[in-house]
Amino acid sequence: MLIDLEKSAQDMKVDAGVCIVGAGAAGVALARDLMHAGHDVCLLEGGGMDFEDDTQLLFDGKNIGMDYYDLDHTRLRFFGGTTNIWGGRNIPLDPIDFEKRDWVPHSGWPIGLEDLQSYYRIAHDSLELGEYDYGPGNWQKLGLQPIGFDPHRITTLFWRFDNLAERFNSRRSTDLIESARVRIILHANTLGLQASENASGITHLDASTLGGRKLCVNARHYVLACGAIENARLLLASNTVESAGIGNQHDQLGRYFMEHPHGRIAHIETADPAAFWAMYRKRYPQSDVPVAPALVIPPAMQQQLGILNSAATFKLQKDPSRGATVSKRVYLNLKHSLSPSRSGRRLWQAWRGSQDWLQRHVSMPLLRFGVKANRMSLYVIARAEQAPNPESRVCLSSEKDALGSPRADLDWRLCALDKETMLQFGKTLSGEFDRLGLGKVTTYEWLENGSPEWPFDISVGNHPIGGYHHMGTTRMSDSAKTGIVDANCTVHGYHNLHIAGSSVFTTGGWANPTLTLLALAHRLGDHLNRLLKQ
Repeated sequence: MLIDLEKSAQDMKVDAGVCIVGAGAAGVALARDLMHAGHDVCLLEGGGMDFEDDTQLLFDGKNIGMDYYDLDHTRLRFFGGTTNIWGGRNIPLDPIDFEKRDWVPHSGWPIGLEDLQSYYRIAHDSLELGEYDYGPGNWQKLGLQPIGFDPHRITTLFWRFDNLAERFNSRRSTDLIESARVRIILHANTLGLQASENASGITHLDASTLGGRKLCVNARHYVLACGAIENARLLLASNTVESAGIGNQHDQLGRYFMEHPHGRIAHIETADPAAFWAMYRKRYPQSDVPVAPALVIPPAMQQQLGILNSAATFKLQKDPSRGATVSKRVYLNLKHSLSPSRSGRRLWQAWRGSQDWLQRHVSMPLLRFGVKANRMSLYVIARAEQAPNPESRVCLSSEKDALGSPRADLDWRLCALDKETMLQFGKTLSGEFDRLGLGKVTTYEWLENGSPEWPFDISVGNHPIGGYHHMGTTRMSDSAKTGIVDANCTVHGYHNLHIAGSSVFTTGGWANPTLTLLALAHRLGDHLNRLLKQ
């Protein structure tokens, strides 16, 4: 059932088995699981069925730490969420990402890869990603001979791409819309959750439209699935019982905000730069599912070097000091001049498709001509894991949004380990190039300048700062002293409040977070099903 609160003739009160706040990938997947299990679900979406400027502005906030993207540009507030402009990259976290690493402060999930493995399979199949294989054996399946790096020092893993655009939008969710067990309520912007007097549960949730129409939801269980910034903001602002916010008795709420920082870490001088680019280009067709390789340092080597789990690739381009390419300028102009409306998204998808086609079909002679004409060189571009940092955080602003709620500000911070990881990655790659006689790898000076700051380099890629991957802020931990949710994604001390999405990540690895947050959502669905049957 679909309800638009904005069009309701009166304020509403709703009872439900489970109330899910946020109709992005995690919220939609969880609602579908609970519907199939026979439970009544109320799914709240702050936006409508497509992009709306006034609703999107509710995400506005300030960057009070490192330079970052405008916050209202980093996620979308309508049905389907940010996956409406998602690039489709998928890969699971590595086993080491879940482990306590002595050299990585604040690392270690209370669950391991084995606890998520079956749910990864469910998420993988739901995205139609073909064979469940993300390993280096994909080289052989592609009929290619990889570069002979020592696999104990440098190896390859493969992303797999979801080919279906806007998989979680309303047009692909008719099963939820038509279900008698699911009430989807649009323009229901959650104002806060009301904790019980003894701070052991949630009694109700209040929401409102921009026009002032009110909604009150009473449910057996509540799930926040709004993303790392919004989940933290809602809990911080819900402070009528716990003055510091729900679940924040140990000042952990909003902390450990993580991204996947992007950066140019090295320049490569080699006899045939185009060959390296061709080997590690964006996507290879494999059946109906494209795959793309990523260079990684194996776990034992990470431990030996005392570094984080990160990935890198080769990029062939003109000297970055000469500024962005024409295609890059076109992309950025499109990105900043067009709203992510349906027509804007179609144009953006068409542009991306044309770029992918060009990369698949550009000829090696043309690339080699560009290199010989001194127009292009080979570089190493990193997609880094960020070390969990309690000083990197989301906090409430003194400014209010159009609903009278405090906005969220972001104080994003990196640390020395983040930059040291990139330096050691470059040096490890340099050692392999020397050993194999492939050429010379020169790391950049910014990696050794002693500052945790990363340079902003527009020519790094379409996402020059980070991957728009918001993680942490309500991290998973065995104890409320070190996190917000337990191993079942339930807020410590609250029997009926749960969190879905990448805000519960204890560490972020280098993998794009969507596959993992979907796996966690399916796991949470099983947990809620057991609770609701009691």
